[in-house]
Amino acid sequence: MTRVIERVRQLGLVDELVVATDAPMVAEVVARAGIRAVMTRADHPSGTERVAEVAALSEFSGFDMIANVQGDEPFLDGAALSGAVARVRAGDDVGTAAAPLELAQVQDPARVKVVTDLNGRALWFSRAVIPMRRDADVPADGLYWQHVGLYVYTRAALQRWVTLPPTRAESAEKLEQLRALEHGMTIGVAKLDAAILPGIDTAEDLARAQTHWRTLRGSTR
Repeated sequence: MTRVIERVRQLGLVDELVVATDAPMVAEVVARAGIRAVMTRADHPSGTERVAEVAALSEFSGFDMIANVQGDEPFLDGAALSGAVARVRAGDDVGTAAAPLELAQVQDPARVKVVTDLNGRALWFSRAVIPMRRDADVPADGLYWQHVGLYVYTRAALQRWVTLPPTRAESAEKLEQLRALEHGMTIGVAKLDAAILPGIDTAEDLARAQTHWRTLRGSTR
């Protein structure tokens, strides 16, 4: 968590940085890092609902754009956040990002895939392989994109999202962004130039992240 906080702070893209959590232990760690934590209800089904609770507080009413950087993305690429912000400023309800995904990794359900239209708006997200190459001779270069775990919303879009009823596809895939898509909201996707480490969703992801963190610390000494 503290790695995510430091990364977002270093990017300098937000006016105020707040950690929304229902865990006292997380709040204590955040406080030691000099960042404000806001305690939320414990029954939120997703991060978007948790962020919406905090954004609805009167002290944050002046912010017209809200960023949700998930705590399991410790190596967030600055271009992902800046690109997501740019998508919202260009008119999308929600902004997010995606990175190139190698063919060898597309079968991994922990790597959420996204397909966009020609204007960079999301058509669908899935843990399954999308798009599916029917013929093996179709080039895979540039075909597969891994979703990055962050969202930027307009205030109106965030407020609308959390009032929408869940959809069957959202429940089946366990992907909250499908609710927004199925209800007609636009999600703009900023595409990064290079592959990224996946978010920390599995034990393998955690081991990979720990190795990468040790490498980063070693390179700065």
